[in-house]
Amino acid sequence: MTAPFPSAAILDTALAHGRARNAGIDCLRGLAILLVIVHHLALPFRLPLGPSLLSEWWPRRLLDAIGFNGYEAVYVFFVISGFLIARSIIERDGSLERVDLRRFYAARARRILPLLALVLACLAALGWMGMPGFAPENAEQSVVGLLAAALSFSFNLYEGRTGWAPAGWDVLWSLSIEEMFYLGFPLLCLWLPRRILAGLLLAWALALLPLRALVPVADEVWWEKAYLPGMAAIAWGVLAAMLAQRWRPGRRMARAMALLGACCLLAVLGWPDLVHRHLFKSALYVLCIGACLLLCAFHAHPPALRRGLGWLARMGRLSYELYLSHMFVVLGAAALYRSVLGETQAWTFAIYLPVLYVCVLLARGLQSLTESP
Repeated sequence: MTAPFPSAAILDTALAHGRARNAGIDCLRGLAILLVIVHHLALPFRLPLGPSLLSEWWPRRLLDAIGFNGYEAVYVFFVISGFLIARSIIERDGSLERVDLRRFYAARARRILPLLALVLACLAALGWMGMPGFAPENAEQSVVGLLAAALSFSFNLYEGRTGWAPAGWDVLWSLSIEEMFYLGFPLLCLWLPRRILAGLLLAWALALLPLRALVPVADEVWWEKAYLPGMAAIAWGVLAAMLAQRWRPGRRMARAMALLGACCLLAVLGWPDLVHRHLFKSALYVLCIGACLLLCAFHAHPPALRRGLGWLARMGRLSYELYLSHMFVVLGAAALYRSVLGETQAWTFAIYLPVLYVCVLLARGLQSLTESP
């Protein structure tokens, strides 16, 4: 006999006071946002790690794994998002097919819009001031156009039509994919029988690479930021949540799943060339499956927070705030470094820890300003 689902009020209270946190999932989110921030800092035209003194002590493969996995980390975010949103529906409403639309959309709005509005106001102000990295860089773009695209979650379409957005705005592409998915997903939950919904999600998840292949690689912006492949990664997370509702592995099985999932992520992040060559270009599948295995294992048997990983879990809890705000710090740090040391790249590695610290401070401040009481 299964335990009854907690009421929405009880669950909301538990979430608000942090009692429902899952240390494993928080650390996975922390790793993903860490890779995103470091990637945006490590780009060759900013503060790359490769030419720094760090390259004399650390192997090149490790530096590449740290600095060039931001895109892959966003796909891990997509999987985590699908899992957590689907689990929240199941826990609050009992099952996906009984989703309460009003409560679902209200919860999304409370979570997404306050911080988004604040960040967009800052981006627009810096854009109108002509600040590099925030002001439109070609005649086809404008601050008003960027704002309209961000607020309508059509940012990817806008970029695909007009070219790369300014760096400060560019992070909005993944938010557009997520929110477009969640506008329609609860309606599908209500309209489709569970088996048909599961079949649709499975077909969508398996079509991740074919959907990417539909876009010519020469179309750089759209190839990287098309909606349907990103939504396919979210579908992987939803499927994992549906599986977790029906099946709870034992502790030994959960440990094996977590180990296999970690190996999948490590293979893609550390040896992408080998995965690409020997697994038929299926790196994103391996990444999504690895994330699903970890999520199911952590959900079945939430791990205790390991000593020394508290900082990573805290970054995971601030992942939304960090994602939307970190480019303010990254662009400022890159400009400051250039103004002091010019084109010298030997000391770029020294800026990373201070940047991460300031990013977390900024994220905490934004959270306190925008979180619901």
